Amino acid sequence: MTVHQLDDYAHRLFRAHGDRAEYEAAQKALKATDPKEASDWRKVRELIRQLRGPLQG
Repeated sequence: MTVHQLDDYAHRLFRAHGDRAEYEAAQKALKATDPKEASDWRKVRELIRQLRGPLQG
């Protein structure tokens, strides 16, 4: 996936799952069989952390 696709997916996942979105991305990274797919999910998880950061404080 491109950076823009990852960012878009992180935003959609965060809107849909809220604080649970990071957990959902982590579970999908663990279940991924392809290393590239797992890497993409880890990137999505990091982007979700960045989204949550300003909202938590």
